[in-house]
Amino acid sequence: MWKKIFLKLMLFMPVVCCAADGKLIATPGVSQIEGSGGGGLVPWAQLAGYASQDEVAFNVFCSRGEVDDYRLDVCGAQTNLYDRLELSIAEQTFHIDALDRNIRQRIFGAKLRLYGDIVYSDWPQLSLGIQHKTLHDPFVADLLGAEDDTGTDYYLAASKLHLGAIAGLNWLWNVTGRYTEANQTGLLGFGAKGKGAELVWEASTALLLGRHIALGVEYRQKPDNLSLKEDDWKSLFLAWVPNKSLNITAGWIDLGDIAGAKHQDGIYFSIMGNF
Repeated sequence: MWKKIFLKLMLFMPVVCCAADGKLIATPGVSQIEGSGGGGLVPWAQLAGYASQDEVAFNVFCSRGEVDDYRLDVCGAQTNLYDRLELSIAEQTFHIDALDRNIRQRIFGAKLRLYGDIVYSDWPQLSLGIQHKTLHDPFVADLLGAEDDTGTDYYLAASKLHLGAIAGLNWLWNVTGRYTEANQTGLLGFGAKGKGAELVWEASTALLLGRHIALGVEYRQKPDNLSLKEDDWKSLFLAWVPNKSLNITAGWIDLGDIAGAKHQDGIYFSIMGNF
């Protein structure tokens, strides 16, 4: 029932308001691979879109990450309700070259701003988030010993933008603590026999090279549930935000070893429209 309510809200909100522009350009970040507002790998405390406290914003996005033996395609949408609540949905397709097989996962997300503003408050903005994940193709996950095909991540994120902090340029940082049992973000199922959820850490930092370009790095710690070691993820990204209606992100990603395939690194690309 809650999924039907969620989808109705996502469809209705674009009609209520569009072209929200109550924030500084580029400050909401981009779209994270699980649908939340933030960086490419890590959800940030910022809510997606440019909505202020009396506006509603709506975003759509698509991303692709391509490494040596795998490809991840993600499309989704986000709604920002009055700069207080973010709702998101993402559809992931993970292609395994060796098996010529796709793994699909759907993610519903919500993020609540608890405190502050990344620019104007003295302390960092804090937000509490949730991502509920359903794996629709659990065949590979079952073979590797995953316990479940659904799981829920909980996270607390802190973000702050320091104006003119480095050689007159704006500097942003974010730290996220995530409580999760997802194997490879859920694409290989959730948990394993004798192992459950644990707390992992994620971080991002970016330097705004003027008003329209951001250069940054991200790091995402991963839990080890399956018999195969799960490496932490890293990325280097460049985001171009020509206006408040569009942003385009390109980057390099290092995903380490995935399900026995060594040294998985490659390119990442994402495009998002803001309304």
